[in-house]
Amino acid sequence: MKMSIRGLLFAFLTFGSIWTSDAQVVKDNKDGVFTEFGYRQGSAYRTASGKPGPSYWQNKSDYSINVELDEENHLIKGSLTLTYTNNSPESLDFIWLYLEQNRFTEDSRGTLTTPVQGNRYSGDTDGGYKVSNVKAQLTGKNRPTSSDYLINDTRMQVVFAEPLPANGGVATVSMDFEYKIPVKGMDRMGRLDVKDGTIYALAQWYPRVAVFDDVTGWNTDPYLGAGEFYLGYGDFDYKVTVPFDHIVVASGELQNPNQVLPRELQNRMKKASESDERVYIIEPAEVGDVAKTRPKQEGKLTWHFKMNNSRDIAFASSKAFIWDAARINLPSGKKAMAQSVYPQESDGQEAWGRSTEYSKASVEHYSEMWYEYPYPVAVNVAADIGGMEYPGLNFCSYRSKGESLWGVTDHEFGHNWFPMIVGTNERRHAWMDEGFNTFINYYSYLAFNDGEYTNDLIQTRKYVGWLTSENREPIATHPDRTQSNNLGMVAYMKPALGLMMLREYILGHERFDRAFKSYIRTWAYKHPQPSDFFNHMENVTGENLDWFWKGWFYSNANIDLAVEGVYPYGANYVVVFSNKGDMPMPVNFEITYEDGSKERRELPVEIWFKGNTWQHLMKVDKKVVKVEIDPDKVITDVNSGNDTWPSTLYQD
Repeated sequence: MKMSIRGLLFAFLTFGSIWTSDAQVVKDNKDGVFTEFGYRQGSAYRTASGKPGPSYWQNKSDYSINVELDEENHLIKGSLTLTYTNNSPESLDFIWLYLEQNRFTEDSRGTLTTPVQGNRYSGDTDGGYKVSNVKAQLTGKNRPTSSDYLINDTRMQVVFAEPLPANGGVATVSMDFEYKIPVKGMDRMGRLDVKDGTIYALAQWYPRVAVFDDVTGWNTDPYLGAGEFYLGYGDFDYKVTVPFDHIVVASGELQNPNQVLPRELQNRMKKASESDERVYIIEPAEVGDVAKTRPKQEGKLTWHFKMNNSRDIAFASSKAFIWDAARINLPSGKKAMAQSVYPQESDGQEAWGRSTEYSKASVEHYSEMWYEYPYPVAVNVAADIGGMEYPGLNFCSYRSKGESLWGVTDHEFGHNWFPMIVGTNERRHAWMDEGFNTFINYYSYLAFNDGEYTNDLIQTRKYVGWLTSENREPIATHPDRTQSNNLGMVAYMKPALGLMMLREYILGHERFDRAFKSYIRTWAYKHPQPSDFFNHMENVTGENLDWFWKGWFYSNANIDLAVEGVYPYGANYVVVFSNKGDMPMPVNFEITYEDGSKERRELPVEIWFKGNTWQHLMKVDKKVVKVEIDPDKVITDVNSGNDTWPSTLYQD
């Protein structure tokens, strides 16, 4: 390697001016970025290693429900018996339940906090629960019964006549309820009129127990809009009575096919359970042909379903459904069934005709990559809902086609892992379900049909505009407190980008996957908090990531790594890197040599411990012509212009 005398002199003067004995001691160090995050404290309930502790507990809610759909008046009417087990270390004088249909009233908090112009979570206001015959009683002989309850907005407190004992006390709560089904149910449930009938998409359709946990006690945040749900686990045994010509699909396994399906449809169902290609259970031409598709031609039919160890259930009912299904193959050798129901308006190979294919591929991918799907069915329902998830069942837009339908189907089925299996608090920590799910969706896109559709999540630089906006908000902002135009980034994209950077840039696939799978496995059917996720990831990877959690999840800090210069140093080079942003990152960079060959190297985040400038001795045996930080553009660096030496900013 040769340089002119003038070049050597220039390099010496330039490099010598910055390479001094105290160049690594920093006057502009952001002192707070590496300070302890303060989340490491463990307890008997939740350990510092991010696992449930030896005294971890959660209460159990088992439901027996009977409801009837009144199609003429668009009503749900029924009764519920809840068996509640108090595994907590304290006795309970009462329990709280959610009555989320009370959101659909003129004076609900959700209605009163909806902007005048409306938003995605606008809903009807002529609904709300009518509750009667409330009874609460501890199990055992001669226990007193209480009918003492209080309803406030979307919450209901039921008071026991005597305290429910700790560490395993059991009580039952029963009631009758009814409400009018809204047309617009906040883009989560409701009804849709189509050519052949009405599609009823039923969710938040029964009084649901709020979670009592070791962090907050009773979680009773009102149902407003953006904040979704936080629910405990239990077993569901429920019956849905509908007009004879309706088809019902639901969370869980159908218990009485002999009573609600004629022999031919039962045979088709069995064929579908053994087929990797979709099988029609009701063909398009058979919609409305009750003589062929229904076991009776008048009156009502009761569909019976069971769903065990679930946090919720949902169902759909209509006489307008085309119905098809196929087998889902799981890694253990177990099988499940993908099902799709949709109206004639949604039929076609470019539309819902591929829904079951999409559903099957999505569930099989997540089962193989992260954790096996636990439910007997995966049902996709076409409705007037953009996309909403429940255990084993989705509602997706009946208008969706092609890549749009794949995307929403895949996203909603991904939610079976977050928050259905890993039971996070969506009402407070939306990023722990939406963000995690958006992250795993990226890899599902890559896997489906060898990349038939594309996902550009990893093109991180396109988010610079939002990341530098004065109006941006941290990920940790509660969803109901987040500005509506920020919610997509705060809850979905930014947390997904954070996990992407962890897997693709900071930790690598092997360490990240080992930790993330362990987190899912450890907290399956339990209630992790943000600190449990942070601690678990650190303990499994062996990496202190407090700087990352604090910078990315709890602040508006941005990344801006720069190459300040590359200087000859004997037979090698010194590269001067700087951290111009508010958030440190490891420096992964690519060297291009004069002969066209390339090499990648990494510097750990610890180079920024003492300052925001670092001189790296780059030992090489070839002439260097280019150095570029993050050549794959994985990190959300807000200034690409300083990522490369020599600078290309002003070059043609």
